[in-house]
Order: sequence, then C-alpha cells, then structure tokens
Amino acid sequence: MSDDTPPTPPAPELWDTVDVLYAWLDAQRPVEGREGLLLRVLKLSEEVGEVAEAVIGVTGQNPRKGVTHGWEDVQAELCDVVITALLALRTLTPEAREVFTRHLERVARRSLASARQ
Repeated sequence: MSDDTPPTPPAPELWDTVDVLYAWLDAQRPVEGREGLLLRVLKLSEEVGEVAEAVIGVTGQNPRKGVTHGWEDVQAELCDVVITALLALRTLTPEAREVFTRHLERVARRSLASARQ
C-alpha cells in the first residue's frame, strides 16, 4: 500500500445503518399506515424472488436464457433479503435490535442444544 492511499473507513454499525435507512425510507413512504407497513413486509417476498432468479441464472436452469448470473449476484441478493428483513422489523418496532438479538439467542440456544444431543 502506498503512503497516499486513504485509510479504509470503519465498517458501518449494522443497527445504526438500519436506523438511518429506516428514517430515509419512512420519509419517502408513498403509502402510510397499515397498508404501508404491509407493503414494506411484502417487499421481502420480492427480494427472495430475486435470490431465486439469481440461483436459476447461476445454474442455467432457464434454457431460453442460459447462465445469466454469478454467485456474487446470489450473495448480493441474499444481502438485500437480510437488509429488507431488518428494515421490515425496524418498521414494526423501534426495538428491532433487541427483538432480533433475543430471537437470535433463542434460535442459537435451541439449535446448539439439539446438536449436542
């Protein structure tokens, strides 16, 4: 690395970024109330569909299109699913961080306990 290369900035903190994205999305929301909330949750299905499309594209399962994606595309689409899910959770509750952490701990405890048996 040369001396004139700028330092790599620190990675953004996940939940701080989720809060900033939530505020931005909320300010741009064309539909308010319950319907807006439902549409934000439904966005998750759209993103999951894009993962499926990328996997089909990687494997060339559509003979008309052939191979159209790479595994990097699948990774990016999976990231979009995670981000969209976290934003949907944040839309449901301002305590999204705590809700997610508690749930992750329960899932890990249950899964790891069954793995030890």
